[in-house]
Amino acid sequence: MTEIIKINASAPEYCKIIEAADVIKKGGLVAFPTETVYGLGADATDASAARKIYAAKGRPSDNPLIIHISTPSDAEKYAYTTELYYKLAQAFMPGPLTVILPKKDIVPFSVTGGLDTVAIRCPSHPIASALIRESGTAVAAPSANLSGSPSPTCAEHVISDLNGRIDMIIDGGECEIGLESTIVKITDGKAILLRPGAVTYEALLCVCDDVEISYAVTSRLAENEAPLSPGMKYRHYAPSAPLVLLDGEYDDVISYMRKAQSGENCSLICYDEDTAFLDERNTISIGERDDLEAQAKALFAALRRADKMNTEIIYAHLPPKNGMGLALYNRLIRAAAHTIKKV
Repeated sequence: MTEIIKINASAPEYCKIIEAADVIKKGGLVAFPTETVYGLGADATDASAARKIYAAKGRPSDNPLIIHISTPSDAEKYAYTTELYYKLAQAFMPGPLTVILPKKDIVPFSVTGGLDTVAIRCPSHPIASALIRESGTAVAAPSANLSGSPSPTCAEHVISDLNGRIDMIIDGGECEIGLESTIVKITDGKAILLRPGAVTYEALLCVCDDVEISYAVTSRLAENEAPLSPGMKYRHYAPSAPLVLLDGEYDDVISYMRKAQSGENCSLICYDEDTAFLDERNTISIGERDDLEAQAKALFAALRRADKMNTEIIYAHLPPKNGMGLALYNRLIRAAAHTIKKV
């Protein structure tokens, strides 16, 4: 049975944090909120606990896990840090940034997907921070959902996917950001953006002299290519029904959506402004057209809602590739298995 406990995110109850940390210490699995999405946590130094994460999620074993630490300097225990790591940490940690570094032996290969690097993050969420600190170890934690499905942004999503498959779920309310962390790999003193998030490419350029955007941010990995970070290779964040992204001028996209509503069994993920032109049936609004942060927060919940509508196809706008839009673009093209329709 999965134990479900509620913890006040603004003032976490210490006795409940201890209870959850004891599960981690004993090799169990705990789902917990972060500022990005809910994570599924286990002791990052325990190879068998990490394997339990993969089993519970149905996650491919070559898909690396992120390990979460209490303070940026704790990275020294698990990885070989660099000057650039500490520059990034000073600017963005605690917060929604993950940095990939060469791993130390204390981190088992079952955590890193067989890679000799490890992805490290220091979350800012009070519950996550308290749980990691009380566990006394780094906590390996991918998103707390079944592999491939939309990431969970509230406890109800976790319960829907993982109830009965893990030891404990902490209900700490809705996540603030709604998309997973930005992932950067440091190579030869250079930052390579592997997954965009709330720490944008533009923000990284304020700290790093040079930031390379990996082609995998917007394109497919080759079938036999090993993923360097979570979310790079496999179909991710996906609803059950096929998702198609509409690329074109705003008026043309709205026209296509209107025609689809009249002739297809479809659902639409759209902007607040769109609703004036569309039938409200099977329509899900995720925020104003220019409010990319609101769209990010609402996206995964919208994909889950669309699933429950039992339609045959889902249509959504293709996001821009600047600022937070790049993170939305990255998640949506994976959810859509790179299916983009020009209109």
